[in-house]
Amino acid sequence: MENIKHHINDGLLISYAAGSLSEAFSLVVATHVSMCDACRVRLEAYEAVGGAILTDTPESDSTSDVTVDLNATLALIDAGEKAPIRVHHTKPGLFPSALQSYVGGDLDSVKWRSVGMGVRQAILPTSKDASVRLLHIPAGCAVPDHGHRGTELTLVLQGAFRDEFDRFGPGDLEIATEEDEHTPVAEAGADCICLAATDAPLRFRGLVQRIAQPFLRI
Repeated sequence: MENIKHHINDGLLISYAAGSLSEAFSLVVATHVSMCDACRVRLEAYEAVGGAILTDTPESDSTSDVTVDLNATLALIDAGEKAPIRVHHTKPGLFPSALQSYVGGDLDSVKWRSVGMGVRQAILPTSKDASVRLLHIPAGCAVPDHGHRGTELTLVLQGAFRDEFDRFGPGDLEIATEEDEHTPVAEAGADCICLAATDAPLRFRGLVQRIAQPFLRI
């Protein structure tokens, strides 16, 4: 997919390659990588370097104790370590294969639930250390203003939204942390469909949203 401007950072990609991300965050990364050629190449480079480090580790060392330092990994890649580019097969439809396996199909298989203001969500089954959901935001509508108690990854699958920081279109990934507060607004045109993962509840200003939050599991 072309025109992707907002990519996964090195820390997330390396954690994904090492298998240390939560299931929810891993799903977002895998979906983005399926859409983004540039991040796919970077991921394969990290996986190749990680494999080389494990191969070179003495048998007496426990592989569970091996820590891949970010700077050392980047230095190896800059020095010329390369990985063969694998072909990531995708199924027809809006959702990449990794996401389709969680949904049980494509967009028409999603079991949406209203969260108010025209916005709908579908929580996907993952481990409890983080949560991931599909969001359907009608064109021109806004998600209530909110902050974060942890990290939120939001990947655009269809349409686009804008917030206080930038514009995010198909394939773009926004990474929000505890320091960020924003009000995403879907652009006119196609409805905005996103895949969003959080490792802590959002922080809403509005009283109605705070009361509804435990029931909506946001």
